Amino acid sequence: MNITLHILLTGIGATLLMDLWTLLLRRMGIATLNYAMIGRWAGHLFHAQWRHAAIGKAPPIPGELAWGWLLHYATGLLFAALLVGLAGQGWLHAPTLGPALLFGVVTVLVPLCVIQPALGAGYFAARTPRPFMSCLRSLGTHGVFGVGLYLAANLLANL
Repeated sequence: MNITLHILLTGIGATLLMDLWTLLLRRMGIATLNYAMIGRWAGHLFHAQWRHAAIGKAPPIPGELAWGWLLHYATGLLFAALLVGLAGQGWLHAPTLGPALLFGVVTVLVPLCVIQPALGAGYFAARTPRPFMSCLRSLGTHGVFGVGLYLAANLLANL
C-alpha cells in the first residue's frame, strides 16, 4: 500500500475511534468538546484573534461546525504522520501498541496547552468547573486515539 494512503487511513481510523469514544461519553452524560467551537476559533484566526476569554461568547462563524470537524480530522492525519515520522515507516508494516499509545497520550498536550487556553478554558483546563476531571477526560480520549492509531495500522498491515 502507498505510504501516504496508509498514513491517511491510519489517521482517519484513529480519529474515528476517538469520535466513537466521545459519542459514548456523551451518551453517558459526560460533556465533550463541541467541534463547532474549534471551527469558530479557527474562523476568528482570519481576523487575527488567536485567544478568546470564552469562545462560546465569540460571534459565530459561518460553517463553524464543518470547519471544526475538518480541523479535527486534519489534526488526526497530522498526528498519524508525525507518529510514522518518529517511529519510522516500518511501524506501519508491523505496528506495536507501545509507540502508538505513548504518542496518543503525549498529543494531549496540544489541547491542554494550546487549544484550551486559546478557547478561554486556560492551561490544563484551569478555568473550567472541574479542571482535573477535564484533564483526565482529555488524557483518556487521547489514549483512545493512540489505541486507534495502533488498531488502524494493524488492520491495514494485515490486509
